[in-house]
Amino acid sequence: MRPSFGITSKLFVALFMLSIVVALAMGAAVRWRFDANFLDYVNARESERMAVLGQGVEAAYTQHGNWDFLRNDRMAWFRLLRREGARARANGMGGDRFDLPPGHRFDPLPPGPDRDIDGDMPPPGPPPAGSLPPHPPGEPPIPHSPIWLLDAQRNVIIGDGPPLGPNARWHELHHNGQTVGWLAMPPRVRVPEGADQAFQAQQLRATWIIAGLSVLLAALVAVMLARGLLAPMRRLTDAARRMADGDYATRVDVHSRDELGGLAADFNHLAASLEANQKMRRQLTADISHELRTPLAVLRGELEALEDGVRPLTATSLASLQAEVATLNKLIDDLYELSLADVGALAFHMEPLDLADTVCSAVQGFTPRLMEKGIALQLDLPEAPSHETLVKGDAQRLRQVMQNLLENTLRYTDAGGTLRVHVHLDGDWQHIDVQDSAPGVPEAMLPRIFDRLFRVDASRSRAQGGAGLGLSLCQTIVAAHGGTIEARPSPLGGLWIAIRLPVLDVLDPLADHDSDH
Repeated sequence: MRPSFGITSKLFVALFMLSIVVALAMGAAVRWRFDANFLDYVNARESERMAVLGQGVEAAYTQHGNWDFLRNDRMAWFRLLRREGARARANGMGGDRFDLPPGHRFDPLPPGPDRDIDGDMPPPGPPPAGSLPPHPPGEPPIPHSPIWLLDAQRNVIIGDGPPLGPNARWHELHHNGQTVGWLAMPPRVRVPEGADQAFQAQQLRATWIIAGLSVLLAALVAVMLARGLLAPMRRLTDAARRMADGDYATRVDVHSRDELGGLAADFNHLAASLEANQKMRRQLTADISHELRTPLAVLRGELEALEDGVRPLTATSLASLQAEVATLNKLIDDLYELSLADVGALAFHMEPLDLADTVCSAVQGFTPRLMEKGIALQLDLPEAPSHETLVKGDAQRLRQVMQNLLENTLRYTDAGGTLRVHVHLDGDWQHIDVQDSAPGVPEAMLPRIFDRLFRVDASRSRAQGGAGLGLSLCQTIVAAHGGTIEARPSPLGGLWIAIRLPVLDVLDPLADHDSDH
């Protein structure tokens, strides 16, 4: 039963939550940077406006010749700021409008060249007769201006806005090449009201709308990524389930070159190995049953013939029965030893020994049978043993290897052929080369010759005896001695079995005692 909250859901939630955190962090960062940069932009724009205002103030100073017309006259200063602010807005600089508060009124002037941009008052000068005092009693006060006016010695002429701080912006006023005053403005710590704040609010809404759309897009991408990344895993899971049910032909179709692709390749290799092992097991079971049935069928036939009186009970019939029992016993012994080797329980009594003596004793036991079949024996051994030619091994097991090889030669080599056995030293290895004459083994089948129950049926059939276990057992014994065995085409026309065993100094330089393995 699949879990209700599987890895796909977990991966989606993880990716989605990560996307939300990233989107919120980016939105907050963009918002913070926008506020800071926008405030810098406002301050920079105010500096430009102050430069434009400075030109108007310098013109007013030139007209009046001193600052008396503005000294402590907030209304005159307000009119000047309003006029120059209108000029700055006309140049696209924005900023405060400095509109009159309710209850204040200026007498209009007739149109003329001295009229300002907004159609209100002429350039600042002494208040006209009948104008309102700076702070008339009972009327709303004139709004404070953030811009201060100071004389050349930086004495305040007029200024009732926020106090100047160390970060205030200063603009120098000139007349006839001399400094006559200063304009100063404290830096803004917040965005001014009006269009600037409206633009800021609009950008804030746009930022969070974009963040929300980003989260939705992240959710869609998370779904696609979760499904895409886990699709190969689902295929692997389904394939593993089918293989666990016994379908070893299952394969996973994954072509990526990442870790999942490597895992899929390993899975396919495992499935191929299990499929091959299953086929081998079935084939081995069929072959073993056939090998056991053949001598048993012969024994049964011989016994029935003796019971029915078809064949007399003679020494010849008893010898035939004994031969079939020996064949059956040899097959069972080989199977038993191979099973022991598979579980690592095949015993070896390892000791230093002269390989040439072991080979010679095994060959001498087969000499009469070789002569009986007319097979010429060529035995090439080292002249005298030395410490450099010793190997560490089990003499009985190595003799068993030679007996199996010689038995194969007797069974499969044509009469009148040749058997050549050569023992020699090559570097740190002792070599045993067993070569026989025709018939040979096709070169394409040589890699399989050590497989259990394998035969080359064309030239080495069951009719010649043997169950195909001897060479497999030889390979197991040689491998246990740290050596190698391989099959090659023989120069004599038959099969060449090449064995390599490490000499004693290479295998175990300190081996002075017997050991059991």
